[in-house]
Amino acid sequence: MTIRYPRALRPGDTVGVTAPSLGVNTRLRARLDHAADVVRAKGYDVRVGATTTGEGIVSAPADVRAAELAGMLTDPAVRAVVPPWGGSLATDLLGRLDWDALAADPTWLVGYSDMSTVLLPLTLRTGVATLHGQNLMDTPYDVPEGLLGWWEVAAAEPGATLAQRSPRRYRSGGWDDYETHPEASTWTLDAAGSWLRLDDGADPGEPVEVAGRLIGGCVEKVALLAGTPFGDVPAFAAEHAPEGLVVYLDVAGWDADDVGSALWAMRHAGWFDAANAVLVSRTHSAAVGEFTAHDAVRDALGDLGVPVLGDVECGHVPPYLALVNGALARVRHDAEGSVITQTLA
Repeated sequence: MTIRYPRALRPGDTVGVTAPSLGVNTRLRARLDHAADVVRAKGYDVRVGATTTGEGIVSAPADVRAAELAGMLTDPAVRAVVPPWGGSLATDLLGRLDWDALAADPTWLVGYSDMSTVLLPLTLRTGVATLHGQNLMDTPYDVPEGLLGWWEVAAAEPGATLAQRSPRRYRSGGWDDYETHPEASTWTLDAAGSWLRLDDGADPGEPVEVAGRLIGGCVEKVALLAGTPFGDVPAFAAEHAPEGLVVYLDVAGWDADDVGSALWAMRHAGWFDAANAVLVSRTHSAAVGEFTAHDAVRDALGDLGVPVLGDVECGHVPPYLALVNGALARVRHDAEGSVITQTLA
């Protein structure tokens, strides 16, 4: 079965904003409003859902969040759905969504962090492409040269080829204070850093050129789906990826030993059986003694026999690649730079 891509986002289309997980509290509402205005300035109507505000760990009861998300994804006028940000408990939506209905007329579903909890099952269960990219609160930031914003990827026609290049720089500090600076729009990429090989026997800079279907998400979220009906990567590979997979993993911030345990759980569930390569994000995960996040990756994945690349811009450390679950990807890494090319085919 082929991958199905949502219709390209066009000027005048509606972008829905809903919070399947964490809402935006009163103190940060100005940032949410500004981010919505930034999307409007790009030429789109914006529909902000009722769930976007909230003071607790979730924006609304699960049934309410599920209904608003499903309503936007099945509304013909809405061509992309973006959350304010991630959160913790999107998993309580999974048994409340009609996946076939969501896939009937596909709409771009965008986000990262806890949004992986919904993005990944939608692609695995239906073959509909989803977009692991900036959340709404990140959208006002200038996109570094060589990378793409989620709105640029969502505007691409099926069959298009999109290339992104690592800027070899990243932001070493934390998040901006949106309460004080709701219109923050510039990431200071103050640290140098390149992708590096973490697989056994490879030098850190050893070249890689490999292709496969992209699939992945936030480790702290998708590892909990491994071995369940919502995280069946082996079945997806068998049905949709005869060419093999490129698995990308966003390590948000678990300590290194927890990262290692999660990667082993994913490996035991067959996540890497069809992998031609694994991409692991740059992370601020804390070491446990001398055991680092890189060590966790080497321990769990180093002997897979495929390239394992670390410090990729697919995680919580800015800047961000926009990656399409289901796209055919080609990854090249050498002394001249690191490039990922996605074809929506």
